[in-house]
Amino acid sequence: MNRISIQHLPLQPTIQTQKKTTTPVQGKQSFINHLQEVTSNQQLKISKHANDRIIERNISITEQEWQRVSEKVVEARAKGVNQPLVLMDQAALIVSAKNETVITAMERSETKNQLFTNIDGTIVL
Repeated sequence: MNRISIQHLPLQPTIQTQKKTTTPVQGKQSFINHLQEVTSNQQLKISKHANDRIIERNISITEQEWQRVSEKVVEARAKGVNQPLVLMDQAALIVSAKNETVITAMERSETKNQLFTNIDGTIVL
């Protein structure tokens, strides 16, 4: 039988030096400004299903109303709400706050005698 010889090499520690990079710390005010800028530019997306319902039911929502809904959805998400029902004068929307997407829409008159499931919050505008 042939013998196999194995040589043991001692482990040599490798020393890696990490360069410290310092980034300038900006004040609280600039963070708050940045946060407000980001949240004010957010717009809700509309799913295909919701878009079809809006067209089918002839629901019109102004740009200002969409902006207000977007702001309230962001606020609700910050409070832990994932899927709010948004009640407006002319419409009711189910929104995924996590995905910032309108899932479905109906006229406000259709909401009578309706049972809403899988929501965890309500926004009344």
